[in-house]
Amino acid sequence: MFPDAPMPSRSRFRIRCVNRTGRSAVHQKIRFIGGLNADGSAWKLSQEMAVDSIESGKCQLYLLVGRQAVSVLVATAHHGHKYLKAETDPEEPSSLLNLPECPFLTQGL
Repeated sequence: MFPDAPMPSRSRFRIRCVNRTGRSAVHQKIRFIGGLNADGSAWKLSQEMAVDSIESGKCQLYLLVGRQAVSVLVATAHHGHKYLKAETDPEEPSSLLNLPECPFLTQGL
């Protein structure tokens, strides 16, 4: 159900779902993000891996808010912890948290 192939470098991927942690700290609310590759196969990244991928320039991430593509950025919490949020979100990753739960639970990439 989940391919072990890495994401192509310097690609743009739409985040379609998240796995939440249930924690209240802004940098701990999201465990995984996920979406679909062009071939229909699922991909999934931990928040930490996604932060590293954005910061290293390996990929760009976005989500749809309404019908508008919104970039996902790396933000830094008060104690220096990095996390993902939409560029339109003030501090909380509300747009990401509004996405459905990822149905594919296998870890990969």
